[in-house]
Amino acid sequence: MTADVSHIFENARVAARKLNLVDTETIDKILLAVAYEAEKEVDYILQENCRDLALMPKTDPKYDRLMLSRERILGITSDMRKVAGLPSPLGRILASFDRPNGMRIEKVSVPFGVIGIIYEARPNVTFDVFSLCLKSGNVCILKGGSDAQYSNNAIINIINKVLISYGIDSNTVTLLPNGHSFTDKLLTAVGQVDLIIPRGSGRLINYVREHALVPVIETGAGICHTYFDSDGDLEKGRNIVFNAKTRRVSVCNALDCLIIHKERLSDLANLCKPLSEKNVIIYADPKAYGALAGKYPESLLQPALPQKSLPIRWQSGAGSQYLHTVQDGTPRFPCQAQGHVPPWNGFFLQWPEPPAPFHFPVRPHRNPPGSPRLFPQEEPQSLRIRYPVPPEKRLPDTEQPPHHNQFHPDPLP
Repeated sequence: MTADVSHIFENARVAARKLNLVDTETIDKILLAVAYEAEKEVDYILQENCRDLALMPKTDPKYDRLMLSRERILGITSDMRKVAGLPSPLGRILASFDRPNGMRIEKVSVPFGVIGIIYEARPNVTFDVFSLCLKSGNVCILKGGSDAQYSNNAIINIINKVLISYGIDSNTVTLLPNGHSFTDKLLTAVGQVDLIIPRGSGRLINYVREHALVPVIETGAGICHTYFDSDGDLEKGRNIVFNAKTRRVSVCNALDCLIIHKERLSDLANLCKPLSEKNVIIYADPKAYGALAGKYPESLLQPALPQKSLPIRWQSGAGSQYLHTVQDGTPRFPCQAQGHVPPWNGFFLQWPEPPAPFHFPVRPHRNPPGSPRLFPQEEPQSLRIRYPVPPEKRLPDTEQPPHHNQFHPDPLP
């Protein structure tokens, strides 16, 4: 029988109201104190992390993501100090205008309130999410993967210790128990949780999108491409490809696909030569395969696509590169190795996918034009916001439709 967690959501709601009263200076001090305490308790964190690692085979691709080290913890605390040094995102006037009757209206940045974060075997995310949420004045409810339960509990204990020492409600950050049922409760906590952000595999993101009644910010997933152009520097390109593919194969932005201009097929073997040292399997299309045959280990030229493999395709130019990307996957996270900036340099940057589409459960629009509202319902419809619009499809400013993220001073009825 699933335990009732409604009190967790209620406590988080109360903590969010209290956090609104905490000044920026105190928030920054808390972040610095958590960084200091994490370094002080590094042995405790690593001890608990070893308990998680002992339950996972070393051959599991998630093992590297789960593993913490002294160096990684120092990197995490360094990032926390950088977050503490950033200006506060709260209280910024984003837009303002005066009404004919003299009333001044301002659009000001405020916290979301309570944010639910769902992620997998990545204990570093626990620190990262807490830092960003606290800096932006938000309370966070975390649903980490069961593979990292001991590591996450240790990190939450350290954070709570610091929060309590500063007189801050410890419910400012909460770790939900293990179990998929608790994920479902988080996704349907309408009125208690303001926003859900999933961080993980496409399977996780799809599940959240399909079952959430709470608004969702989807981080997205895509194929990480590198394009080697006709005038690309061979030495630089070789270093880019080798680093992007082999530095850490478990991370989401490791290189997935190499695209090479047809005029540089003769350099493909040199471009890929260092990859054989790391036993990277290359899946090549016919022309790329012909350029590699006899020059790359035969055992590593196999038509299979496990995690440690690299698809390679040849392209005749910019247009076909663009079409390949659209057909083969979402063109996020691109890299181009070239010797100049061509006229089509904006292909990857302008079209067709944004880095983070938003999905809101909504009812049909029933409000006056220019003032849309979002309402949760039992059977959500998915509203996807995509940026940027291709230049050729943009409307003149006078014809742009109203958008819920824009500020429209419509005349009052």
